[in-house]
Amino acid sequence: MTWSQMQPLLTQALGETLRMVGWSTVISVAAGLPIGVLLVLTDRGGLLRSLPVNRVLGAVVNVGRSLPFVILMIALMSFTRGIVGTTIGWQAAVVPLSVGATPFFARLVETSVREVDHGLVEAVQAMGGSTWTVVRKVLLPESLASLLAGVTTTVIALVGYSAMAGVVGGGGLGDLALRYGYQRFETGFMWVIVAVLAVLVTLVQLAGDLAARSVARRGRSGPAPRLRLLRPRTKPRPSAAGGPAEIDPATTSCP
Repeated sequence: MTWSQMQPLLTQALGETLRMVGWSTVISVAAGLPIGVLLVLTDRGGLLRSLPVNRVLGAVVNVGRSLPFVILMIALMSFTRGIVGTTIGWQAAVVPLSVGATPFFARLVETSVREVDHGLVEAVQAMGGSTWTVVRKVLLPESLASLLAGVTTTVIALVGYSAMAGVVGGGGLGDLALRYGYQRFETGFMWVIVAVLAVLVTLVQLAGDLAARSVARRGRSGPAPRLRLLRPRTKPRPSAAGGPAEIDPATTSCP
């Protein structure tokens, strides 16, 4: 298969992959972020302590994460048809991709929010801040760099999921690899698709790392203060001529 034959197929499949991953990321982040925050707030010692709610949310997230994606796609076919009207194409693949990635991202959010210093939360509460104020002013801003790293991890996972979606007619690069690389034995074309996926994942990782480092750098108020070890000061020795007191430089602390 020549490059002129591969190029239009790759362009179309890459566009489908980017669209399904992009929409799935938006939906997963929008749904997973509040779930992850609620897992922290409703836990023991949380601001909205409610163990029944926490256990129900935790069970839903655990069940969603335990299902292999291929099985999840097949199980959600009726649900997908009811929402999109079809089970074929990248639009249909967005539904199982979003459902599969939401609990995954929710756990990443929970881990990131738990790392926030509890002293900051107590300080905002002491000033009369509500739970929503704590979430908006402390938990989310302080964990933003870690949340961006979680979004990057989720996007990379969705790229892998989107390739599996091609097995059931989800379109994208996975479907192209199945139809040409496997069914038509176009081994060279298969390796080109693998290379495209590798470049795509690398670019996502680089962009995510850059964004997380930029946010972390912006969040620092300045360099940490340097601690100095000071020697104890001694009383000045009186001058022999009765003049001003002399200070022994060996016993004087550095400024």
